[in-house]
Amino acid sequence: MTPFVGEMIGTMILIVFGAGIGAGSSLKKSYSNNAGWIVITVAWGLAVTMGVFAVGSVSGAHLNPAVTIAFALNGDFPWSDVPSYILAQMLGAILGSVLIYLHYLPHWKETEDPATKLGVFATSPAIPHTFSNLLSEIIGTFILVLGLLFIGANKFTEGLNPLAVGLLIVVIGMSLGGTTGYAINPARDLGPRIAHFLLPISGKGSSNWGYSWIPVVGPLLGGCLGAVFYKTVFLGKATGSLWIVLGISFLVLLLSFVSSKKQTSLRSQANQAA
Repeated sequence: MTPFVGEMIGTMILIVFGAGIGAGSSLKKSYSNNAGWIVITVAWGLAVTMGVFAVGSVSGAHLNPAVTIAFALNGDFPWSDVPSYILAQMLGAILGSVLIYLHYLPHWKETEDPATKLGVFATSPAIPHTFSNLLSEIIGTFILVLGLLFIGANKFTEGLNPLAVGLLIVVIGMSLGGTTGYAINPARDLGPRIAHFLLPISGKGSSNWGYSWIPVVGPLLGGCLGAVFYKTVFLGKATGSLWIVLGISFLVLLLSFVSSKKQTSLRSQANQAA
């Protein structure tokens, strides 16, 4: 197995288990309907654990473009391999989504709400607010990458790393996931969202492309921030990349803050007019 195939299969496994619990807990007439947030977060953590166990020895099991780019930025992964890893992760996420669509085939028609169907595949905010939603994804992925780096630095966890990483995903979901559904992974959100757009799902409605950039840009910024923070604070190796990442993150957050203010103002004017 090549690293490309490893990343594709590992991400496919991640999405099969992760989107699978989303489908089982959301779609009508499933025995696991309304399983609850704790079940969902534990399942996503185990999904990551299984993906890492499956292909960790082949590709390192990044399973996440934000992690791949963060590791490259940190000097732990060659930049030349980044595009192929991201492509593999996207393909794996789409394949996993197709499998879940097929597995729950009769349940899509039984479920009336289009938003519920989209929620099986992609994330959405509990309260739509561009700045806050973006910040949530940045913070969640910052903690993810920082956690991956300090887990990897501890020799006593060798062999147990997949379990430790899975627990990290669980605690991120329980603590930080309630705002946006914690994509913390561009492939995990964008790949299934593309699948939702392409698949002939009964009564599926919109794929919500207006929100789709947040679970891509937020994790990428958060992952890079986690990498440069670890390198600067944990290893004491400050580089120019620190200021570049901080500058880009500040600019993107500033633009999103201005956008949120405009959205709030427009909604207020619309309410007054009504």
